[in-house]
Amino acid sequence: MKPLSLSPIAGYFLASAFAFSTTYSWAHGDEDHGQDSKQPAKVASIIQFDSSSAKRLPDGSLFVPKAVQRQLGIRTQTVDIQELAATVELNGRVVADPNSGGRVQASQAGRLEGGPTGLPKLGQKVVKGQTLLWLRPVASSIERGNQRSALAEIESQLSVAERKVARYAQLEGAVPQKDIEAAKFELTALQQRRNAVGSSLGDAEALVAPVTGVISASNVISGQVVEAREILLEIVDPAQLSVEALAYDPSLIEGISSASVPLPNGSLSLQYVGGARQLREQALPILFSIKSNNAPVAVGQSVKVIAKTTRTVKGAAVVQAAVARNSAGDTVVWVHIEPEKFVQRRVSAQSLDANTAAITSGLTQGDRVVSVGANLLTQVR
Repeated sequence: MKPLSLSPIAGYFLASAFAFSTTYSWAHGDEDHGQDSKQPAKVASIIQFDSSSAKRLPDGSLFVPKAVQRQLGIRTQTVDIQELAATVELNGRVVADPNSGGRVQASQAGRLEGGPTGLPKLGQKVVKGQTLLWLRPVASSIERGNQRSALAEIESQLSVAERKVARYAQLEGAVPQKDIEAAKFELTALQQRRNAVGSSLGDAEALVAPVTGVISASNVISGQVVEAREILLEIVDPAQLSVEALAYDPSLIEGISSASVPLPNGSLSLQYVGGARQLREQALPILFSIKSNNAPVAVGQSVKVIAKTTRTVKGAAVVQAAVARNSAGDTVVWVHIEPEKFVQRRVSAQSLDANTAAITSGLTQGDRVVSVGANLLTQVR
C-alpha cells in the first residue's frame, strides 16, 4: 500500500490542529477538568465587581449601589407641590450708601501735599472732619504778577489809612467824630483785604474727610498737580452698603417683598428700599440695602439679585444643588425611583432665593429628588 502524501499547506493545518488539541482539553462526559473549574469563578468575580459600581443603563437611568450612594453622600428630599412666591432675577451691583459714603475732590487747581499723617492709604480708617490732604493752589506767572500788584496797591493804601488815623487821633476834638470812625473803618477794611490777597498767594487748602469710614479708592501722589473737581479719594462705610439692580418691568417696583444675593459661601439678605420712576438705559433702577453689617462684597461688584414678588406660582421647592445641567444644556433633576436606581428628568426651574429653586414642571407629588450629589450622578458613565 502506497503511503499517504500531503501537500505543504495541508501539513501546516494538521500540525496546528494537533498543537491546539494538546494545549486545551475538551470536556466530555462526567470528566472533571481542574483547569476548567477555575473559569466560572473568574466570571463570577467579574459579575460581582460590576454590581458594586455605579453605571449608566441602556435606557439612560443609573444603577447606583447603596455602598456607592454612601460614598458619594447622596441625599434626597420628597417633593411637595404647592403655591410658591414667584421670583425674578435682576442684574445689580454693589454701591455705597449715599448717607455713609463720600468723595474728596479738588475745589481748584493745585499741588497735593500729605496731611498730618502723610498721604491716605487704601483701607485706612478716617473720621469725619479729619484733614487728609493739603491742596496748595497753583497759578500762572501772569496771575501771580497780578496778585502781587494788587497786594502792593493795598499796602500803599493801608499806609495812607494808618497815617490818617494817627493824624485824626492827634486832632481829636477838632475833627468830627464821624470822620475819625470812618478812617478807622477804612483802615480795618484794608487790613482784611491785605490778609485775603496775601493768603491767596501761597496758603494751602485743607481737604477733609466728609464722612467716617475707610478709604476705598485713592488717586493721589505726593506733589501731584490736579485740576478742579478731580476725584482724589473715595470713602465708604463697610457696615452700610447697598445694591442697585435694574428692572425692565415697571410693575416690579411695587411688587417686591424681599430679595437675596447668592454668594459662593452663602447668601446676602436684602431689604427693599425703593425704585426710580425714570428710565435709565431702558431700565428702572431699584435700590436694596444689605442687612449684614460686614458683607463680603466690594463696591462696584456685580451681583445677581433674586427678588420675591407678590405673585405666586405652583411648583415644588428644592435646594439649588438639586438642579443640574445635562450634556445638551437642559435643566434636569435626578429622581430616586428605586433603592438603587435613579432617573433623570427635564424640568422647568426658577430661583426662589439664593438657596432654593422652584420646579414648576417635570415632577409629581411625592417624587424623591436628589438634593445632594446631583452633579456627581451626572458624571456617571
